[in-house]
Amino acid sequence: MFLKECVLTSGSWHKPVNPAQSQSRNIQSHCWGGPTSAVIASKNPSVGVTVTDINERRISAWKSNRLPIFEPGLLETVQEARDGSASRRPNLFFTTDIEAAIGAADLIFVAVNTPTKTSGRGVGRASETGFLESAIRTIAEVAETDKIIVEKSTVPLGTAGLIREILDAIGNPGVHFEVLSNPEFLAEGTALKDLLLPDRILIGSLSSPSGISACDTLRNLYSTWVPQSKIITTHLLSSELAKLAANAMLGQRITNVNSLSAICEATGANIEEVSNAVGLDFRIGPKMLNASVGFGGSCFKKDILSLAYIAETLHLPEIAAYWTSVLELNEYQKDRFAQRIVRCLYSTLTNKKIAILGFAFKKNTGDTRESPAISICQALLDEGAQITLYDPKVPKHQIWADLVCNGGEGTEENITICETAYQACHDVNAVVILTEWDEFSNRQPVEPAVVNGATKEDVHRAHAVYHPSVMPAAIQKRMDWERVAKTMRQPRYVFDGRNITDAVELQKLGLRVEHIGKSL
Repeated sequence: MFLKECVLTSGSWHKPVNPAQSQSRNIQSHCWGGPTSAVIASKNPSVGVTVTDINERRISAWKSNRLPIFEPGLLETVQEARDGSASRRPNLFFTTDIEAAIGAADLIFVAVNTPTKTSGRGVGRASETGFLESAIRTIAEVAETDKIIVEKSTVPLGTAGLIREILDAIGNPGVHFEVLSNPEFLAEGTALKDLLLPDRILIGSLSSPSGISACDTLRNLYSTWVPQSKIITTHLLSSELAKLAANAMLGQRITNVNSLSAICEATGANIEEVSNAVGLDFRIGPKMLNASVGFGGSCFKKDILSLAYIAETLHLPEIAAYWTSVLELNEYQKDRFAQRIVRCLYSTLTNKKIAILGFAFKKNTGDTRESPAISICQALLDEGAQITLYDPKVPKHQIWADLVCNGGEGTEENITICETAYQACHDVNAVVILTEWDEFSNRQPVEPAVVNGATKEDVHRAHAVYHPSVMPAAIQKRMDWERVAKTMRQPRYVFDGRNITDAVELQKLGLRVEHIGKSL
């Protein structure tokens, strides 16, 4: 199949029954549709790529230079394909005219939200697929020519079969649909690097001739920049389960090392030394072995809950309990860290000022969904602390929304959101690092690795924001901890929930340092 047009449906696809209820909720979306479409369009200049969303404000943001999400390098990639240049025509478009985009497309990516259900059967565990079903019904009703439908959303096992049932039931006569699974394996903060230099591209399809043909069409779209050896094809069900399994196992890996950090703190062992020794085993490897205050983000918790619920519905209670325990330990890690702060500050935070550095769930993103900072801030507020807070990318309104929604009345009186780290750290009893932003570290930045087989352009774009020689001054800046130390009150504690500081150097400044997994 010669591909001329593809469309990516993103965001939320049906309006709330009660608009007033939706306005009272704290809803965030960090949809991968935009970054994925930008890279596909950049690498396939002869293919028109259209991103659709019912949210006019979000589409307007994609058309501007103030994109609705922050990802290092994303704006430049969007501009290249969206705006064009003397050497290429624009081929990346954004619109709310969903029906027109569907009608023109040969291939349709569906990348809508699948959050955890908040009511009904499976509440708090199962994935809500209402947005997905709404999108599929719209496609079925509008399409008048054959289409390839590609699942981009993380979905419950067996969803592709349900999509086919809906398309067969209400699709227009004579229109044929093929359904593929093509899950994203992206991490917030490194999405462009993950797209340009992927570990693998996974495509699930039926084994029928038409299914294999659809798979080949999608494979050809990726092969313009991804080596064929990294494009893996599987059965639809295997592809759907692989995405859930990947996120669940990554969350489990973080929980594994965090559980060891508790043992280290109790015995005097050093979690960084333990992680390094363990990671040298090639069967284990060094990645995702950094102890921390706990994992966050929209994916790990949601997908582990979904996997546990799937196991439960398959009458596998032991498997469900196993995966649920990963989430329970993650909550324990956050609570343990908060209690450590209280204990070190003489078991009371009343009338004590605490600086919180970082509110996003990880660096290089403004996403706060399931961020450990939310529950830790609330625990400190419950103990009577006065909090000053700084994050370089999370907007003030999002911080207020997260803390007020979780903390109730009186939160605003006890929190000051600051414009700089120095402002947040002035005249405080303790500094708490909850996001691993580079500017909070006093360690030397690490040189990025160059990936074999990548073009110079891809490597530069993927690593530009991480490489010291090409980083803008605003990104290269590091806190002057000596300046911070001079303005702090006794007992001048630094609680590093990400282990990004050199404790010895901070101690030379008269600071008391508490790291995860270390007994100093």
